[in-house]
Amino acid sequence: MKGRILIVDDDAGYRRVLTGFLEDNYDVTEAPSGEALKKALLEAQPDVVLLDVDLKDANGLELLPSIKKRWPETEVIVLTGAAKDDTEAVAWAVEATKRGAFNFIRRSGRPSDFDGRKFLADVANAWQSRRQSEETSVLRRALETMSGTASPIFQSAVMREVVRTIERIAPSDVTVLITGESGTGKEVIADLIHAFSPRSKGKIVKINCAALPRELIESELFGSVKGAFTGAHTDREGLFRLAEGGTLLLDEISEMPIDTQSKLLRVLQDQEVRPVGGKTSYKTNCRLIAATNRKTDEAIKMGKLREDLFYRISAIAVHLPPLRDRREDIMPMANAFLKRFAAQANRVIKGFTPSAIDRLTAFEWPGNVRQLQNEVQRAVLLSEGEEVDASDLSISHSKASGEDSPDTNFTLLEGVERNAIIQMLKETGGNKLETARRLGIGRQTLYNKIKAYGIEV
Repeated sequence: MKGRILIVDDDAGYRRVLTGFLEDNYDVTEAPSGEALKKALLEAQPDVVLLDVDLKDANGLELLPSIKKRWPETEVIVLTGAAKDDTEAVAWAVEATKRGAFNFIRRSGRPSDFDGRKFLADVANAWQSRRQSEETSVLRRALETMSGTASPIFQSAVMREVVRTIERIAPSDVTVLITGESGTGKEVIADLIHAFSPRSKGKIVKINCAALPRELIESELFGSVKGAFTGAHTDREGLFRLAEGGTLLLDEISEMPIDTQSKLLRVLQDQEVRPVGGKTSYKTNCRLIAATNRKTDEAIKMGKLREDLFYRISAIAVHLPPLRDRREDIMPMANAFLKRFAAQANRVIKGFTPSAIDRLTAFEWPGNVRQLQNEVQRAVLLSEGEEVDASDLSISHSKASGEDSPDTNFTLLEGVERNAIIQMLKETGGNKLETARRLGIGRQTLYNKIKAYGIEV
C-alpha cells in the first residue's frame, strides 16, 4: 500500500517538483494555502505532511499544532526557503521540533536546485516512523482496552483472564485452540496473538475450513502441482507456504474432512508439507492457531474432530464465553462501538439513555459480540438525538429464550429467513451443503447467513 503525502506549499513550482519526486511511490495531494490546509484537515489522514513555513496567508509553524492535534500519528516535515542564514534556520528547526515536527528541511531558492535524493530519504524515514507509530499505537490501545488500564472493554473476570493468557502465550510459537460460539470474537483473539508475537511482521493467513469444497481444501492448504487433478492448470502455493514466517488460522477446524485432518496432523508433527500431486516436501515455518464453534468433546464423539489432532493443536486452549454469560462486558463494548461508528458517521452521540442501557444489558445476544456491534452501528445510523434511545434499537424488550423463540431481534423478513435456515438444517441433520442446495443459495451465502443470524449448527 502506498503512503499518503500532503504537500502544503503556496509555490506552484515547488509543488510540481515535490510531486514529481514522490508520485511514483506515494499518493500525493496538495494544499496551496493555509486555508486549503484547514479544509484538508477534514479529509482522510495522510501519513506525512510537507509543510512550508512561509505561506502567503499563514505561518506554517503556527499551523503545525493544529495538524498534530487533528492527526497525532501523522509525521510533519517542515520546509522553508525563507531563512536568512544558518542561525535563523536552526532557530526555526528547534521551534518546529518543539511543536511536533519530524524533520526540518532548508531548501534552496529555486525549485531546480532541490536535492531530491536527500528529500526522498527524509520522506521515507518519516513514512517508516509513521508506520511504526501506527503499529505501536494499535498494540498499545489493544493492550490498554483489554487489560483494564484505560477504559477497558473487558470488565468480566473471565475475559481479563483470557487477556492475561494472550499476553503470556503470544511471544511463543505454541499452537493455540480458540473455542466459543459464533460471534464471540475468535478471529479477533487470533489477530491479537499474532500482533503480540515475534511473527507480527509476517502475514496472518486465514481460512474457513467450512467454506471450502472437500475436493479443494487440501490443495488450498498444502498447495498442488500442475496436473494433480482436473482443473489444476498451474502449480499452486498452499496457505502453509503463504503463511511462512507468520501465522496460519484454521477457523472451524472441526468442519475439515477427517482424512485431511490426518494429513494436517502429519504436517504438524514433521513440520513438512507435500503439495497435492507432488513428489517432494518442503519445510514449513508458521505458527498454527485453530478455532471452532463446536464443543470439542462432542465434536470428537461425533467423529468431526480427530482426537489425536485435538491433543496436538490444543497445547493452549482459549475459551471465549458467550456474551450472555459476561454481561459486565456489554456496555463497555457497546460504548466503544458507539464511539467508533459515531466518528465514522461524523455524528455527535454522547451515549445511551437509561432505557437503552436496560435493553442492551437484558438481551441474550444469540449472535454475541458480532450482533452487538451490528446493533450499535445500526442505531448510530438511524438515531436522531444526541443519545441512543431504546426506540432506536431493533432488539426486543425481553430476553430471547432460545433458538426457537420469536426472532424479534431481527426484521420480519430476516426472522423468516433465519427460521427457514434453522428448519432446513434440522431436516438435513446439519449438512450445510445439502441445506444450501435445498434453499437454492450458494454455500458461502449460507455460511454468511449462519454467522450473521447467530445460528448454532
